Amino acid sequence: MIASTPCRAVLALACAVALGGCATPPAAPALPSEWQAVLLPGKRATEYRSERKEGRAAVAAIAGASASMWRRSAVRAPEAIGEVEFSWWAQAIPNQADVSRAEHDDAAARLIFSFDGDLARLSARNQMLFDLARALTGEAPPFATLMYVWDAHAPVGSVI
Repeated sequence: MIASTPCRAVLALACAVALGGCATPPAAPALPSEWQAVLLPGKRATEYRSERKEGRAAVAAIAGASASMWRRSAVRAPEAIGEVEFSWWAQAIPNQADVSRAEHDDAAARLIFSFDGDLARLSARNQMLFDLARALTGEAPPFATLMYVWDAHAPVGSVI
């Protein structure tokens, strides 16, 4: 029996939907539970969501004049960290941003490693700033940081 034209169209559409379902990329995994968004005082929150970028699982930070952190706060011994590998992609870079100038310190993305240390070694001024930060956020800032920044102007590999 030969199917009529309307039946063929429905059959073709059903096959296309079935095959399309087979070609759908896997859903983005859930955001890891050990990571959390942290608001910064006086700043709008950035939205974080799980996505797939070029076939890889990724965390997307959707920022519109906002600033916050996506942080894993688990304390680890340096030898337990091992190697760290990351990649990032920015849809837009703030053209006026310049991390070497405090009045223009902005970036499309930053990766920050924080370290504990002896707070008694800080100057009196920095100890007061730590106390202020603790009062505003409920926690002390890190003793030291290593920050990778996506800067609009600095050459790759610059140390600032």
